Order: sequence, then structure tokens, then C-alpha cells
Amino acid sequence: MALLTLSLAASYLVPVIIFGVFVFAITWKVRRMIFTRKVDKIPGPAYNSYFGHAPYFYCREERFNNFVALLKGYCGQPVARLWAGTQARVYLLNAPAAEVLLSSYRHLDKDEAYEFLHPWLGLGLLTSTGSKWHGRRKMITPSFHFRILEEFLSVFNEHAEILSNKLQLKVGKNSFNVYPYITLCTLDIICETAMGQGINCQLKSESVYVKAVYSASQVIIRRIGRPWLHSGFIFSLTEDGRRHNANIKILHDFTNRIIRERRHELEQKKHMLKPTNQESKTNQEYEIFGGKRRLAFLDMLLQSTENGHTLSNEDIREEVDTFMFEGHDTTATGIAWTIYCIGRHPQVQKRLHEELDTVFGDNDRHVTSADLRELKYMECAIKEALRMFPPVPMFSRVAKEDVKIGNHVIPAGTNIGINAYLLHRDPNVFPDPDNYNPERFFPENSIGRHPYAYVPFSAGPRNCIGQKFALMEEKIVLSHIFRRFKVTSVYDWKDMKLLSEMVLRPMDGISITVENRK
Repeated sequence: MALLTLSLAASYLVPVIIFGVFVFAITWKVRRMIFTRKVDKIPGPAYNSYFGHAPYFYCREERFNNFVALLKGYCGQPVARLWAGTQARVYLLNAPAAEVLLSSYRHLDKDEAYEFLHPWLGLGLLTSTGSKWHGRRKMITPSFHFRILEEFLSVFNEHAEILSNKLQLKVGKNSFNVYPYITLCTLDIICETAMGQGINCQLKSESVYVKAVYSASQVIIRRIGRPWLHSGFIFSLTEDGRRHNANIKILHDFTNRIIRERRHELEQKKHMLKPTNQESKTNQEYEIFGGKRRLAFLDMLLQSTENGHTLSNEDIREEVDTFMFEGHDTTATGIAWTIYCIGRHPQVQKRLHEELDTVFGDNDRHVTSADLRELKYMECAIKEALRMFPPVPMFSRVAKEDVKIGNHVIPAGTNIGINAYLLHRDPNVFPDPDNYNPERFFPENSIGRHPYAYVPFSAGPRNCIGQKFALMEEKIVLSHIFRRFKVTSVYDWKDMKLLSEMVLRPMDGISITVENRK
């Protein structure tokens, strides 16, 4: 009797399941057609109905150049769309369009590619969203106050000096790729400022931690570019997946050890120092953060509270690892591109040398905060390099609802991108956009410029929290280099193959020669 009942149930259930699958498929197909028609109302280059524009992006070496070629004809227009297989991406290509997205508190979620950073960074400031992002942003922002950033001047100067000494060994020799030298310098700086722990990778680049940082970044880049590795299960079975897990363990173990040591040291000093009034409390805070060890972002995180509770070690690790990830490669890229641009334009370098000579004379002393305020032409030179070659060329968001840009409607669920490389080449805002001209950023030439026309650090509520830190670091490193050397960049950038992966960089590095100025 039971078997008969089961047989009857199955005979009814199978048609119901088949009907359900059929209804689901039809519903999905109809919704897909509606979505596709909406997206295709947005202008964009012709595409293959099966693969979209994906064939243009198969070759890593040509991916960025093909992307630019596809969309360059739309520069200055509000929007353009591309298809990667069945996935639509809409790009905002002028300042008013960019403002709609970047100024919004509604569209704060980043696209799914950021999920590949979660094993390393967790849900830190870069990868979190909603109330967690808002709370962390509010908590961390005071750490980047200019007064606190001044505490890091000696760190910037010391590591910039080491970099200059290493470049001195290249004087009078053949051209060389300066990019790795700068990357090691910025890694030294971010380690010491984020964790208060020097790793001296400029002097011993075989550091296990440094190798893990490089390897983890490379694996993430490969995974993003290979759709079959997007599945966590499949990725875990690959050699890259196993290597990535090993790298993450090295990175987390290092950060966790520093956090434990720093927290223990902080607790010990708290017990030793018992304030009796406000003055002694201020002195106590100075002593806790001072002494032989320098102030680091980690110290401030250990003192911070979220909703009345101190942050756990895991919470702190998320943010420290985020500082490490965001704070070395992006800054290194900005410095490298600025060196490249100045090295290609002798008249700019001559004027920069004159400014440096006026501020420093023949003195090779450290850069002070007062000096930074005087380096106005250098700041313009940096800003123009970041315009032409923004270190992070793409900002992506997921539309939580339909977004209206001019006469176009971007449907909910679409990945929306802002490509800063193209946005910064809008000829309506930056005439002759492929020409390097620091004078664009003279105060009198910036009057009336749309605030979202220039976004090397993004803009709006999710802008880069560390942009003052980055500009201060870049100014100091560059001042050490150009006070001592005359730089010549070997290649025209139009002959370089550009890679847009974690950052925008030339595939074969940046080749320069250096000569002593004196």
C-alpha cells in the first residue's frame, strides 16, 4: 500500500516539477529579454549576440587597449554600454553622469569582483557596505586628520632616502625599470604607518610577507579574469586556490601577531600610567602611543570603539589588511607615473627643479609639513599625472534600482562603471587630453571645473579615505628623487601596453635613466 501511495505521489510530482521548471525558464527568458532591451537602448558599440564584447578581452596584453578603443568614441557622452557575454556593463563617461552615481548613498554596493578580496580583507572599509561600512568610515576618518598624518613625515622621509640611495647606484648606467624600486619603498612605508612594524623590504626584498602580498594580488587578478575560477569550490581545487590559501595564512598570521603584541603592550602601559587629571590623561595617551615605537594606524584602531564596544582583533585585522592592500600599490603607481611624465617633459622637470631649489637650496634635509605647502608646482605635476594615468582606473557599483542618466535609464541590477582614464580625457573639460600639462591644475585654470570631472581617488561618500596620506607620501618621495637626480623616461606612453588589473600600470614597467644633478 505504501509503495502504491509513493508511486501515485511520484506520478503527480514529476509533471509538477517539469511544469515548474518550464514556468521558471519562461519567466527568466521574458525578464532577460526585457532587461536586454532596456540596456540596448543605451548607446554602445556593436556586439556578438552570443559573446557580447568578450572576445575583445580574452588577451590580457590587449584587454585595456581594446576597452579604450571600444569606448573612446563615446568620451564626453553621458553613458555607453558593453556586454561581457550575458552580463551588461554600463559606463559613465562625463562628469554630470559620474556625479549621479558617486554622490549617491543609495548605490554604495560594489560589484561581485570585490568578493574575491574577502578571504584576505574580510569586510573592511573597502569591501563592506550598509551600516557596517558607514560605522567603520565614521570611526576611521579621524585617523586621517592632517595633524595625525604629520606624525608619519619621518617614516616617509627615511624610506624615501633609502630609495634615493638605491637609485644612486643606477647613475650613469643603462636604463632600468624603476617600478619595483618604488613598490618596495611604498610597502616599507605602509607597513610602518599601518602596523608600526618595519619590514625593511627595500633592503631585504626576500621577506616572506612581501612575497605573500605580491602572490596574493597576482592570484586575485588571475581569478577575476577567468570566469571558471569564480566558483569558490572550483577555485579551491586549483593550484592557484591552494597557493592563495597559503598566502592568506601568512598575511593573517603576520597581522594577527602584530595586533596581539601591540594590544598587550598597550594594556601594560595603561596599567603603568594612572591619570589623575586631564593633563595627565593627555600625557598618558602620548606615552601609550609614543616611546620607542612610532604612532601607527593600528594604535588608533586599538583605541577606537564601534557602537560603544572596542574592536575585536579580527575587526582590526580587516582594516589593517585593507590599509596594506590599498596603501602600497596604488601609491607606488601614482609615484611611478609621475616620474614617467616628468621624465618625458624636460621643461616640466626644469621648472620642478627650480621650485625644489627655491624651497630646499643645496640642503638634502628631510621634508617638513611647511615644505609640502610650498611645493605647489610639484602638486600640479602629480595631479596631472594622476589625471592621465589614474592608479585605480575603474570604480564599479551595482544599481540597486533604475538609474536615470540624462535621457537614458540604466535598469536595476546592472553593473555600472566609471572609468577614470576615459573620464579624465573628456575633451570638453581637458582640451588636448593626451598632452601632459601640469598648468591645468593652476588655481586660475581650475575655476569652474566640474567637481566630478577629476576623480583619481573616486568621489562622494565612498571616496578614498587615504588621499591626503597618498599625496603627502608622493610629494615627499618625489622631492627626494628630483632634488638629487635628473630623470629621463625612455619610451613614449603610446607605445606601451597598459594593464588595468588592481592598478593601471605598463606591462613592461617604466624604464628610466638617472643622472646626478650636482
